[in-house]
Amino acid sequence: MTERTSSSSFARFSANTNTAVHRPDSPHSTKALTTTILNHVRLGRLPKAVSILFSSAVALPSSLYAHLFRICASSKAIVETRKLESHLVTFTPNPPVFLLNRAIECYGKCSCLEDAEELFDEMPIRDGGSWNAMITAYSKNYRAGDALGLFSKMIGEGVYASEVTFASVLGSCGDALELWMSRQVHGLIVKYGYVGNVILESSLVDVYGKCRAMVDARRKFDEIENPNDVSWNVIVRRYLEMGEGGEAINMLSRMIRMKVKPMSFTVSNAVLACLSIGGLKEGLQIHGFGIKINMEEDEVVSSTLISMYAKCGDLESSRRIFNLPCSKNLISYTSMVSAYAMSGRMTEARELFDQMPERTVISWNVMLACYTRSFEWDKALDFVIMMRRKTKEADHVTLGLILNMCAAIPDVELGKQVHGYAYRHGFYSNLFVGNALLDMYGKCGNLTSARIWFYEMSHSRDKVSWNALLTSYARRGMSEEAMLIFGKMLGEAKPCKFTFGTLLAACANIFELEVGKQIHAFMIRNGYDIDIVISGALVDMYSKCRCVLYAMNVFDKTDSKDLILFNSMILGCSHNGMGGKVVELFEQMEKEGIKPDRVTFQGLLHACISEGRVEMGRRYFDVMSDEYCLLPELEHYVSMVELYGQYGFMDELESFVTNMPFDPTSAILMRVFDYSRKYKCLKLGNWACDRLNELNPLVPFRFEIMDNS
Repeated sequence: MTERTSSSSFARFSANTNTAVHRPDSPHSTKALTTTILNHVRLGRLPKAVSILFSSAVALPSSLYAHLFRICASSKAIVETRKLESHLVTFTPNPPVFLLNRAIECYGKCSCLEDAEELFDEMPIRDGGSWNAMITAYSKNYRAGDALGLFSKMIGEGVYASEVTFASVLGSCGDALELWMSRQVHGLIVKYGYVGNVILESSLVDVYGKCRAMVDARRKFDEIENPNDVSWNVIVRRYLEMGEGGEAINMLSRMIRMKVKPMSFTVSNAVLACLSIGGLKEGLQIHGFGIKINMEEDEVVSSTLISMYAKCGDLESSRRIFNLPCSKNLISYTSMVSAYAMSGRMTEARELFDQMPERTVISWNVMLACYTRSFEWDKALDFVIMMRRKTKEADHVTLGLILNMCAAIPDVELGKQVHGYAYRHGFYSNLFVGNALLDMYGKCGNLTSARIWFYEMSHSRDKVSWNALLTSYARRGMSEEAMLIFGKMLGEAKPCKFTFGTLLAACANIFELEVGKQIHAFMIRNGYDIDIVISGALVDMYSKCRCVLYAMNVFDKTDSKDLILFNSMILGCSHNGMGGKVVELFEQMEKEGIKPDRVTFQGLLHACISEGRVEMGRRYFDVMSDEYCLLPELEHYVSMVELYGQYGFMDELESFVTNMPFDPTSAILMRVFDYSRKYKCLKLGNWACDRLNELNPLVPFRFEIMDNS
């Protein structure tokens, strides 16, 4: 940052450069100099105007300084601002406080807070405007903590706060989510007599909503005597963000009844609220109202309507809005492309994307996301190549999508190129990109690079980073290493339910019952919600570790059971010799109206094999297609061969294998061959032998019945 020129240094500069300094001899000369400066300003030559002022060795009118400060603020001209302030404090013995306040405001708008702080601290006299300028500078530059700290100091020194000060402070309270401080400021607003100021009252509604105190927000809103369009927009938006879409729609209805014309953002938020509650009927009514007040062609409203109809499956209505004369803009193009993609109409999405008259990085990201969401990896790769050829724009979302593609293909070399690009273009420390890189290395099987990158992320990694590394090891069957990573994770990040799901699967893979129990106990002790996904993982882990009673206990305590949970329990019981319990579970499943799938019947057939219930197994096999319209797959046919053959039902076995809708595989024929030899079935054994020889003539089979007598 350029150091501010002090009065003494400026004096030395003036003494050494007399030829460069303009010294007016009279008020007439000062007036001429002011006119010259203003003429340069009118011609858009602000640097030239300030340079002329800076080279003069006399104080100029306050109105000129104020005018120039205002232009510097709007232009964010930091060099000219510093010259102005330096000239002001050098040639004006006691510069007016209001001009120094303008200088602070200027520094704030130029995001040069160090200059603003230095000037504020050096001011011999400050007024309320000085404090307000500095607080506003902090607030506008996202330094909410500093703004609130300075406000507290201001009140402590007995300085009177204005409405503008309170507005800035409330904005900072909202940014910092300081509910307690917001209530203190609310009390001061009442104390100072600003009740009835609709701007401050709307700001209070906004800050309470941001702090998720919607009861306070609604109470404050109801106290506003004449809420304006901004007030209504705030309350509708905050209800939407809190997930209370119905209440957001009710507030819009109340606004209409009070004959207040809504802003386009209010209508847009109300449409989003309809989407959040699945209220297409309400959305249609709001659309009709938008047409009535001539807002249908507003770019914010039209884009939201396009998304609403698309998500409700009505692409024709989306396209009709898009085709309106004033609706074709960058936002609506992007919304329509996304709408086609969400409906699986990728061809139309791409055609519309190619027609876009202009594109931003968001447009490119939307189209790329369309390909990745539909798993069209080849097209996604071609699109990335085209994108790099036609534009140099890329952000963290672009890199994340490309890395997801690299992980899915998988292509670790391309992923490394993206890693290099991220390093060269300043995305190296972006957490979103960092986690995507970690996931890519893990899914590509490059655990060494994943581990190295994980350690390089030590300054910024979060629980997503830990989960990505842990899952990478678990996915590769390295369950013990995954457990070690979890132990280290507890010292740095709080695990989430996804972490526990991965760990329980790892325990199941290596039959680590004790560790699985410890994870279960950890979740209970720390108040984690054991939802249906975690319940399924627990059932699977306990079943594979041959602790079926624990699995049944988890299953019975799960209130809402789904197909996956039932399947996990059925398979667990069937593989642990509890065939009778499998039948009970299937009957319970039918009573609860849950339709079985092929996995369910695989578990049932396995239970029948372990229990020797041949007739029941045959019935389940028939029911699968007759009642549930599920075509049996290869594993179901293998199970039936196992069931008939293991218990000596050779006539049934012969009829079954000779009437299958496909040619028996070598594995099925080998089973038939072995069972025929065991039960001395010459005809069926020779048939299986002939089929095997047809499949593999190089290794001939010969069927013989061994005499064990």
